[in-house]
Amino acid sequence: MAWNVFKFCTALRALGSIMIVLVLGIIGITYYVIVVANYGPALFHGGLDSFVALLVLVLFHSLLVMLLWSYFTTCLTDPGGVPPSWRPSIDEESGDADPLVGLAHEGTGLDLNQSAMLGEPANPRTRVCRKCNWFKPPRCHHCSVCGRCILKMDHHCVWVVNCVGALNYKYFLLFLFYTFLVTTLVTSSLLPKFIAFLTVGEKNGTPETLVATFVTFVLNLSFALSIMGFLIMHISLVLGNTTTIEAFEKKSSPKWHYDLGRRKNFEQVFGTDKIYWFIPAYSEEDLECMQVLQGFEYPTRPDLDELQLF
Repeated sequence: MAWNVFKFCTALRALGSIMIVLVLGIIGITYYVIVVANYGPALFHGGLDSFVALLVLVLFHSLLVMLLWSYFTTCLTDPGGVPPSWRPSIDEESGDADPLVGLAHEGTGLDLNQSAMLGEPANPRTRVCRKCNWFKPPRCHHCSVCGRCILKMDHHCVWVVNCVGALNYKYFLLFLFYTFLVTTLVTSSLLPKFIAFLTVGEKNGTPETLVATFVTFVLNLSFALSIMGFLIMHISLVLGNTTTIEAFEKKSSPKWHYDLGRRKNFEQVFGTDKIYWFIPAYSEEDLECMQVLQGFEYPTRPDLDELQLF
């Protein structure tokens, strides 16, 4: 009998607070090893050691602030839900739903009376969520962990205790980016001490400090390597204007409606204001002028407008 992974959705929700504590715990031990145990005291050694310690501490604190800012913005920002009042755009002349809204979904669970109540009694091209029993905007998917449809859903991430969707995808990417930079900095900074730990006969420092340094190096090296692969994958998704879910769905389709070119694809996620590209926020001008940042409307390639979305 096949396992139903959705039975574990409740467990994933309960895991949320634990994951936040785990993230903060890893940051805490890393902070202790870098600032308190190693490079903080090195500031008073004088000469080159003091300069290197100052450089490491300034970079570490700067990147850590950006990491925490991005992390909590991702956790606390609603990824985007479907308002009860939302309905697909209708062609006033033909009465059909916009073909770019989606494809036919048979067996949605809506009978004729329900469909009529929703305002689309005979339109097979409108996307309807089988779980929510309501219309789904383009690129929207249902999250069984959150129990609702998420705009331009990418995935549900247990590390941020939230779905990653249209309204917080940029913040999630920045969280990955700054986490990679912090873990790489920590790994590089502790590498000489890690080598000395393995090779030098007499150890400098207390047993607790040595163990903490060893664990911190291994943890940060592991995270740096894993996040690097994850970050590369998401960069390719951004440049192709797709999500993790869509990447699996469109395997059989060589052409993608929403691929407008790398520059425009990038701006749909990060905005057009370069000052805000590395900040977990958007400029007021981008929020007012870019409809894609709201998660409901996405421009498509003119030469593929007649193709149906899956």
